[in-house]
Amino acid sequence: MTLTAPLNPHLAPVTVPDPDALAHVQRLCDLTDPYTSGPAEEELFAAAMAESHAWHRERSPFFRDLHTATASGDPAAPYGAPLVHANFFKRHEVLSIPREDVHLHLTSSGTTGQKSQMFFDEWTIRSAQRMVARIFERNGWITPDQPVNYLLYSYEPARDLKLGTSFTDNYLCDFAPARRVEYALRNTGGGHEFDPFGCIAALRRFAEDDAPVRILGFPAFLWFTLERMRAMGLPPLRLPEDSLIILGGGWKGHTDQQIGKHELYARVTEQLGIPSERIRDTFGSVEHCIPYIECSHHNLHAPVWSRVFIRSTRTLEPLPYGEKGYLHLVSPYITSVPAQSVVMGDLASLHPGEECGCELETPWFTIHGRAGVSRNKSCAVAAAELMKGMS
Repeated sequence: MTLTAPLNPHLAPVTVPDPDALAHVQRLCDLTDPYTSGPAEEELFAAAMAESHAWHRERSPFFRDLHTATASGDPAAPYGAPLVHANFFKRHEVLSIPREDVHLHLTSSGTTGQKSQMFFDEWTIRSAQRMVARIFERNGWITPDQPVNYLLYSYEPARDLKLGTSFTDNYLCDFAPARRVEYALRNTGGGHEFDPFGCIAALRRFAEDDAPVRILGFPAFLWFTLERMRAMGLPPLRLPEDSLIILGGGWKGHTDQQIGKHELYARVTEQLGIPSERIRDTFGSVEHCIPYIECSHHNLHAPVWSRVFIRSTRTLEPLPYGEKGYLHLVSPYITSVPAQSVVMGDLASLHPGEECGCELETPWFTIHGRAGVSRNKSCAVAAAELMKGMS
């Protein structure tokens, strides 16, 4: 299948719903350097958060009550941002815009389990897309004159498919023109099926082509493909120079087979010939669409448009650098849903920028796994279920 798409539309200007009420939000999201930091950026971020709170207080009764209750109960809350757990959006649809202004509706989970229902106005989704484009631009990954072959370890598009991971992976194809696109999770008409042999065949074809390869999606499926290649006794491939791997979605639901990312990266280099600096993991969620993309040292730095905190699993108090707790993500970019301060179900630790050793100065975080056991399923959980019985 050959795809054609408009190249790099996501760096174009985009305007907040109300330029007077959200002037600082506009200025913050217009910053072009994803990792700039300093007193001026901090002052701008705080002002943008104040505008975001005012916006949602006026439009969401839920947030108005929550913010009023929190204002006196947690004066130490960063930027006055009350905590909302990501699971809240699995049970409630809470909007700060009229239904007719919903530009995009995405869900967080697969075919079963509770789903976060997230609604985006045009500003919110385009602003988030532009952030991704800024990071890709900074890394030199926007190549409008260089066609690439894509192998997407995600869901082949299907009618009414609203999964956030599928939307994201297809969107990432906008940054380089597609010569060929292959999907690991094939649409069968009644669902999706993982096709390891199709992935192997695609990689072997791509290795004979002169176009770089971009592999996007769930790391578990990439690992499973490498394992199958080794079991079949296939020799290592050498994908063309400038090939790139952007992973996302984690190993949720398949932790019994999870390996360390550095082991995975080493196997990718060994079997596909892609160097470690061209392999990057990401973190993101449908509840908080700010992009967190690994640096060249493989750490997830906070971009200028967000702030990251770690919260105690017992008291929800903020924790210092290095300690593990709930991941708490804050950003004023979202105007469609009061999700500007979301506590995730992930356990993480935060570290100062200088401990990374790369050129970026913003703090970075490490994900240590999911907190607790739940029946709620993410996209990665549902995808992992497709792998059962295949290894």
